Amino acid sequence: MLRIQRSETNGGTVILLLQGRIVAEWANLLERECAELMRSDLRVVLDLTEVVFIGRAGREALSRLDRAGTRVIGCTPLIAAMLEQEGIQTVRTPKEKSS
Repeated sequence: MLRIQRSETNGGTVILLLQGRIVAEWANLLERECAELMRSDLRVVLDLTEVVFIGRAGREALSRLDRAGTRVIGCTPLIAAMLEQEGIQTVRTPKEKSS
């Protein structure tokens, strides 16, 4: 299952917080949602902080979205490495240092 939570920011950017797994039909849903937002001239940022798994269809969808201008942030190091191997640009969120 993939949960998509939408958060709009100033300046025409929408952040989609994704939770769960980006696989099969959920990858298609994500692509459709992003395409609709981009048609409205909004910049789309995908926050993958709470994504636990990305399947083949998810990687392919994220690759197409990356080429369309969608930005990916908040990946775990493992997911970021996997996406970067696919040529998908990611912005890692620095973890807080424990005291």
